[in-house]
Amino acid sequence: MGWFLTNLVSAFLLPPLNLIVLGAVGVLLFKSRPVLGKFLLVVALTLFYILSIPFVADTALQTLETSTTPNLANIDVQAIVVLGSGTYFKAPEYGGHTVSRYGLERIRYGAHMYRSIGKPLLVTGGDPLGIGSSEAEQMKLVLENDFHVPVKWVENVSNNTRENAYKSFAVLKRDRITHIALVTHAWHMPRAIREFEQAGFEVTPASTAYTTRYKTDLLAFIPTAGALLKSRLFLHEIIGIFWYWLIPAPNQP
Repeated sequence: MGWFLTNLVSAFLLPPLNLIVLGAVGVLLFKSRPVLGKFLLVVALTLFYILSIPFVADTALQTLETSTTPNLANIDVQAIVVLGSGTYFKAPEYGGHTVSRYGLERIRYGAHMYRSIGKPLLVTGGDPLGIGSSEAEQMKLVLENDFHVPVKWVENVSNNTRENAYKSFAVLKRDRITHIALVTHAWHMPRAIREFEQAGFEVTPASTAYTTRYKTDLLAFIPTAGALLKSRLFLHEIIGIFWYWLIPAPNQP
């Protein structure tokens, strides 16, 4: 399935579009089947409220964040692999495409790891929209120009987590590298570890950007757009894990 079609299907499975569609169906059924129509509308509104609560969204993401950050004083890997995470398109202050905020969070920790353990970096991420600038190339520029951290390998043709894993393995096996520290968001790590291990790597998870909260008070139960985004991330990962489980991985090249 292509990148565009995959994201189009995902839009219908994830909030807010899935809730809008559910509510719209309920409204359309008001006259012909009023009981069912009202039920669907109530379900849509209830789910919209629940998924928009910070307490629920944070708790959901935290269930995925099972891996712990390694003790950098004792870590023993051959390389650091940092996964891309989208593009900040046509950034006016930088004069062109650059890394997204999620990507920036990942490369910041990748730079921190490099300074701590001194292992070489690989960045991975393609150019699914054909803008002429891959995520990996954007990450390399920011790491080298802003963080002053060298990037040894660039994998710039993958379009999803599974391709990140297999194409990165194809690059690193040339240097006989199989044990890596894998840098990605803590909520993305379960899916990423599975794919990279299936590709042939021994993986030490190096999670970053954990879901944290200063305290739980009344505000944690008031809906926010930010909480809805977190719920979307959680559901996206659950669907992604199920999809990768359903679709067999390719044979190792």
